[in-house]
Amino acid sequence: MPRLERQNAWNMANRIDHGSGSRGAQSPFTSGKKPPRIAFVQDALPFWGGAERLLSQALSVFPEAHLYALIFNPSPFRGTLIGGAKVYTSFIDRLPGADWNHRIFFPLYPLAVENFDLSAYDLVVSFSYAAAHGVLTRSSQAHLALFYRPLRQAYSASGQMVTGSWPHRFILQTLLHVFRRWDRKAAARPGRILAISHWVADLVRQAYGRPAEVIYPPVEIERFYAAPERQDYFICVSRMQPYKRLDLVVEAFNRLGLPLLMVGDGRQKARLRKMAGTNIRFLRHQTDGQVAELLSRAKAFVHAGVEDFGIALVEAQAAGCPVIAYQRGGASETIIHKRTGILYPEQTVESLIDAVLAFESRRYRFSPQELHASAERFSAQRFRSEFAAHIQSVLDGRSFWKFSHERFKISTRTALQTLE
Repeated sequence: MPRLERQNAWNMANRIDHGSGSRGAQSPFTSGKKPPRIAFVQDALPFWGGAERLLSQALSVFPEAHLYALIFNPSPFRGTLIGGAKVYTSFIDRLPGADWNHRIFFPLYPLAVENFDLSAYDLVVSFSYAAAHGVLTRSSQAHLALFYRPLRQAYSASGQMVTGSWPHRFILQTLLHVFRRWDRKAAARPGRILAISHWVADLVRQAYGRPAEVIYPPVEIERFYAAPERQDYFICVSRMQPYKRLDLVVEAFNRLGLPLLMVGDGRQKARLRKMAGTNIRFLRHQTDGQVAELLSRAKAFVHAGVEDFGIALVEAQAAGCPVIAYQRGGASETIIHKRTGILYPEQTVESLIDAVLAFESRRYRFSPQELHASAERFSAQRFRSEFAAHIQSVLDGRSFWKFSHERFKISTRTALQTLE
């Protein structure tokens, strides 16, 4: 299929995912009876990223849900389902600087989420990477929490999140200690917990002592394709933050001297530029279509961080691009070693270099068709179907609903069949 036709087909298929702002997607509740009142609560909506893509897919299944967030920056969400929703925000949204650096207000997160009045809803679904799971609900309400992960800064074993002068570290460590005490109590509030990978489910168990079922995030598989010929460059697509360990990628390719494209923005970009040799190019902001084009022609995707899931790693596979990644985290769940990529055992420059050299030796053969087929395990359609099933399961376990339970089961089953 020509690329233009393929992109047009993707745009049509994706219309329900990102929406036009009308929130006109079909709801599972079509029986004519009064549907349950649902609230979606996400920590923050500052920009369009993986967490926001997942939330948009959830809204496409339950467009009648009301949306709550600690802060909301409308500009990145124009023309999307989120942008077309009424978003209820907390007092943090009105604080100076919250729109571009809301994380500095994390000590206020507990107070902010507990101030949301959710008493009018039958079901609350929290999408949490910080504090959303700590919302207060009544005993007659159902609460399902989906964890992107527990707050990274609060549970980082490496200590990389706490830097700076001694007084700064002391204050931050104290605030994190107070947050952890609240967080562990708050994690007992949801009736059921979902996690975006088995890696995150294990983090949830370690932090809170609670089991979590796994629902993998949605990936827009249809947007990606493999070009007939690969070009002579490696690629890394990532937010340029310290925990992504892009310094390892840059240092490895400095030594290898192989061509590398770095795509992304973040506070480490200037530092990484200074580190990089002439064989490494940093690209300006790329659109989704441009990223898909770059992935379709790259020799391999290179990654060094520990991802909770790693949407970019799956997108690369959907584009027929093998992935060279550190074996911990979500990468071990999305990459099939020696079939769709190479997983290296240590988070070091030397281990990454060994993996790249193994790739260059053509020791392994990778099929673009197999790569794309593997990525289809994480499609958006699969997520919508599983998410609707989890919601049905939660509501099936409650006996107090005022609408007809049997009619609800039939209408939701019809919606699931439509999604399939």
